[in-house]
Amino acid sequence: MKKFEDFIYSILIDKKKKTMTIVLVALAFFGSLLMFPSKMVLAKMLPGKSDNTFSIYVDTPTGSSIEETKKVTSCVTNRLIKESEVMNMTLFLGHGIPLDYAGLVKGSSMKMSEDVAEISVNLTDKHHRSEPSFLMTQRLRPILNSECASLVRGTKLKMIEQPAGPPTLASIVLEVHGDDVEVTRDISLRISKILANTDGLVDVDVMLDDRFEKFELIPNKEKIARSALSIAQVNQILYLAFEGMVIATKNSKYTADQIGIFLILSNDTKKISERNKIALQSKLSSLNLMNQKGMMVPLSEVVTIQKAPSLPMIMHKDLKRMVNVIAETDMVSQVYPLLDAREKILEVFKDKFEVSPVPGITTYMFDIDLVDKKTGEKYLLRWDGEMKVTLDTFRDLGGAFIAALIMIFLLLVIYYKSFALSGVILLGSFLSLIGVIVGHWVANFFTSETFFLTATSLIGFIALMGISSRNSLLLIDFAKSLIDEHCIEKKRAIAVAAATRAKPIMLTAVAIILGSALLASDPVFGGLGVALISGTVAAVFVSLLFVPILMDNTKAMDRDRDCHKHFDKEHISITR
Repeated sequence: MKKFEDFIYSILIDKKKKTMTIVLVALAFFGSLLMFPSKMVLAKMLPGKSDNTFSIYVDTPTGSSIEETKKVTSCVTNRLIKESEVMNMTLFLGHGIPLDYAGLVKGSSMKMSEDVAEISVNLTDKHHRSEPSFLMTQRLRPILNSECASLVRGTKLKMIEQPAGPPTLASIVLEVHGDDVEVTRDISLRISKILANTDGLVDVDVMLDDRFEKFELIPNKEKIARSALSIAQVNQILYLAFEGMVIATKNSKYTADQIGIFLILSNDTKKISERNKIALQSKLSSLNLMNQKGMMVPLSEVVTIQKAPSLPMIMHKDLKRMVNVIAETDMVSQVYPLLDAREKILEVFKDKFEVSPVPGITTYMFDIDLVDKKTGEKYLLRWDGEMKVTLDTFRDLGGAFIAALIMIFLLLVIYYKSFALSGVILLGSFLSLIGVIVGHWVANFFTSETFFLTATSLIGFIALMGISSRNSLLLIDFAKSLIDEHCIEKKRAIAVAAATRAKPIMLTAVAIILGSALLASDPVFGGLGVALISGTVAAVFVSLLFVPILMDNTKAMDRDRDCHKHFDKEHISITR
């Protein structure tokens, strides 16, 4: 290691080389940080998780018939059959999967109407499949939307995977809070259009029932009485004609309860030719009831048809009315589409509202307050979903990282009784961030999908602080012992320490790299593995090249006591 010792010594005695090394390290540090705004490295809570199953939510417009929903689901299943990696499918028509993690989190298990359906798709084993499930859904999404969603106008198809991270309603959720239902609805629809036109966002939907007109069948009590009928008769035939009903029961030796015999008209009989009042009146005229005198009375004579608006669902959160606008990200981080959409929202709503950010710098940093310029009504746009969990997680991990830095610094100050030396160790450890960021950028070239800097990457960086600190500790302790105990000149002692401790530092780094290599290929903990590998490599270079320069510029490295002996270069070599 004599050559490496001379190399370090030549840097320490030459001011130009010193300055150049410091400048190069500074450029590397700030250049790595610029990889975030330039989107060379993207941050996300957790990457996509390859699974053996995924679901497709089919939401036709509110009020659609079961036949229209079935038309869309048939198109979807026929298209999926062509995929060689699809083993089988299960169709839940009119409701969602009853017991499913994603369904429980996203609320699909509570759906129960003719305009909804869910298709559970089972794939071949992920270890024998070249295409991960999240890439398959990304590829199939535009195909299914173009071929099947257009069959019934207004249909929403959502590709849902089992979440790899925390349970959230969607990747991006925007809650629109307000007391005025109509204005809140209008704001939600405008926001959904903005999200739909934002790059990187798919499966945009407003969790709000569509408005439509319906016909109410109201029994006329006076006419029913005059016609010698009963209201129960009218209700029974209406249910029988359009819904079906239990008309008798059957006993069985295999069950203690009676089994209902359900009677329902055929689909052709129930169908109405057109969606208008005349067609419905004609259908009612074909249904006759026998009164107490044995005469047949048309149902249309005793039932009044009346138009009425639909009654949409009203959602509340914290006792306040709100509407959820949801969107999923298409293999991108949640933060960047959010920032793009937020800028558009601020611009679009300026015409009717006074727009201002919500006070606060942590939890609600992206939220927006809207105040109607005419009425003064206040509305709140609050961001939630996996995006908020991502920000909260990165904020908490950042806080943990700062706490770790402070603890390390205080322990070093107690040990060395020097703020300068503690700062040198801390700065050298912090610069390993260069390797973490650059390592994720390099990993992008070896993966078919985007390699995100995730929460596990930050955990790896926090763990790396201890390893990096150890490298600097080895150098400082050995250099100080050479200076104080053997009276070696400071620059030469630092060079000797760097050359002597280079081998154990490198061996430790190799052990960490080999141990972390298995993690690098994991879909969830890959960020942890890459952070440890690339950060360790950066920590080695920083410890052996940059930390010696900082040590040389620190007065705390000067000799503690006078040295009366003279050592020449040959004696220095023997001591080392």
